[in-house]
Amino acid sequence: MKLMIASDLHGSAFYCEALLKAYHQEQPDRLLFLGDILYHGPRNDLPKEYNPKQVIPLLNDIRDRLLCVRGNCDCDVDQMVLEFPILAESCLLYTGSRAIFATHGHIYGPDHPPLMQPGDILLCGHTHVPACTKIGKFWYLNPGSVSIPKENSPHSYLLLEDDTFTWKDLSGQVYQVRSLAELTV
Repeated sequence: MKLMIASDLHGSAFYCEALLKAYHQEQPDRLLFLGDILYHGPRNDLPKEYNPKQVIPLLNDIRDRLLCVRGNCDCDVDQMVLEFPILAESCLLYTGSRAIFATHGHIYGPDHPPLMQPGDILLCGHTHVPACTKIGKFWYLNPGSVSIPKENSPHSYLLLEDDTFTWKDLSGQVYQVRSLAELTV
């Protein structure tokens, strides 16, 4: 299975279109969105072409391919206009014998992890900074932000395919690759 992972769109029609262009080029089985879809939040500047109403139909068009978890900027009102569920705080995926706990990062994150087994992966957005870091017995991975990257990181997404995580900018340029074999206990 090929999984595209993105986070922190924050209502940018410009970056939503760029992400969907990458999505169509990558041809993943699913797009896992780690929250903060429509609203920019009070601590963020407005992203380029902030237009949540334009983002809604773009994402609804691929609703059957989306898996989403709730971000700190997502709310019940957003769920009223989006035709796919976004309000689960987390989802649990497996790759081989490893669990991937996917969440936004504002409740569970690297500083406050859920219960993890050795080698498990905590997959979060929220910080807007790409990451691949071993924390104790588990790994913390972050795709970065689609629309408002921080700490000079690129507008980015993450792919999981054939036991390999690949971080790419929105033009498709690879900037980090890690195999599951490298992510050892």
